[in-house]
Formats: sequence, structure tokens, C-alpha cells
Amino acid sequence: MKSIPNLFTLLNLFFGCIAIIFILQNGIVLVNNPDGSPFLEMPEKIWMASLFIGLAGLVDFLDGLVARLFKATSPLGKQLDSLADVVSFGVAPGMILYQLLRMSLAAQPDGLDASVIWLLPAMVFPCAAAYRLAKFNIDETQQYGFKGVPTPAAGMLIASLPLISWYTTNPMVGAVIGNKWALYGLIVVVAWLMTSNLPLMALKFTDYSVRGNWPKLILVGLAVLSAIFLKWLAVPAVFIFYIIVSLAAKKRGTPGSPASGQ
Repeated sequence: MKSIPNLFTLLNLFFGCIAIIFILQNGIVLVNNPDGSPFLEMPEKIWMASLFIGLAGLVDFLDGLVARLFKATSPLGKQLDSLADVVSFGVAPGMILYQLLRMSLAAQPDGLDASVIWLLPAMVFPCAAAYRLAKFNIDETQQYGFKGVPTPAAGMLIASLPLISWYTTNPMVGAVIGNKWALYGLIVVVAWLMTSNLPLMALKFTDYSVRGNWPKLILVGLAVLSAIFLKWLAVPAVFIFYIIVSLAAKKRGTPGSPASGQ
């Protein structure tokens, strides 16, 4: 029974590997609009990778739940979880960023001949994810609050970009996702958020009081409303709400928040 949580963790890794396969077999096509301007068709395979990263996120949540249920937490499980997270929420999202940058360059005049150097900033993301996970593993103070954005949250944010681009009807949103400078800025900001010491709340309920859990309840409410009104844009919206609500909880010293250490 004690091996069951580790099987969930390996399933997380399995889904992350499948996501990478989809990302590499992207089949990006450059076509022309009626006015002659270039247009990149994003095939189904990239957003399928996003869905598998989402499945990895679900399993990542369940493995901790199952470990607590069977009282099977162990140093091995902790290390295995981090190794799986590096792939599913570090390398796979990094490859998505690589392909988005490639698409952005391909849409420019002579972009297909651009140097690979323009694509390498995408690799900053998995490096930051690995650093974040290593720091977490040796820090015993992050049981009830995090220092920096957790790697799975950052990975899910990046994984949402192909889905947003695929389903959006707003040309401005698609243009931002397809802009290399916007992507470079996103990489820098999210990498900094992961490696920083910004105090953020852990989504664990230590009791059932409203006073002790108001930040989490507010975040859940905002997430539901965002999903209803924003569709896939809810993912980056909830990511921003998570940071704002965490900092507000810290300022008020709410029990169970990063400020209280409880």
C-alpha cells in the first residue's frame, strides 16, 4: 500500500513525457492570409500536450493526498515527486515556450532563417523550475506556505497558452501569445517568481474555520467565476489572483498564511 503514492508520482512523470512527445510532433504550418500576410496554424498536437500537463497536475495533487491517506510519506516519495515535476512542469512547459517562440519567429520576414539563439531563452524556464524544486526539498519551513511560486503552478500557467491561443476569438490575445517579446517577458517574470522568496500560501486546509481559510475560499470563488466568464484565460487570471490573495493574507497575518507560519 505504501507504494501506491509513488505509482501516482510516476504517472505524473508518464503524462509529462507524453506531453513532450506531442510538443515535438507539432506539425506547425505557415500559410498566407488572403492579404498575403503570413499566418501560423497551430495544430491539435500542441494543445493536446497542454491537456496532458493538466493531467500531470491532477495526479500531482492526488499523490500527496494518497500519501497522507495511507500515511506513506517518505524521503523517497519527496525526491521522486520533485524529479517528476521537473519533467512535467519544467521541461514540458519549456518546450511549449520553445515552440511558441519558433512560431513567433517563423511569422516574421526571413524568420525561418533566424538563429537558434532567439529560441534558447525558453530553456530558462526549466532551469528555474529545477532550482525552485531543489530549494524546496532542502527547506523545511515550507509546510504551510511557499517561498516563490510552486513549479506546478508555473508549469500550468505556461501549459494554458496553447489552449488560450487555440480557442480565443480575440485577435489581441492571440497576437500577444505569438509575440516573442511578450514571451521573453513572461519567461523572465515567471522564472523570477519561482526562484524568489515571495511568501505565498499553500492550498492546504489545516482546519475548517472561515477565519483561517478566507484566502483559500476567496481564491476558490475567484477561480470559479474566472472559469465561467474567461474560459481558458481563467488560468493566468487565477495565477495572478493567487499571488495577490497570498500577499494580502500575509499582510493581515491570517492563520495558515505564509506570515503566520502556522
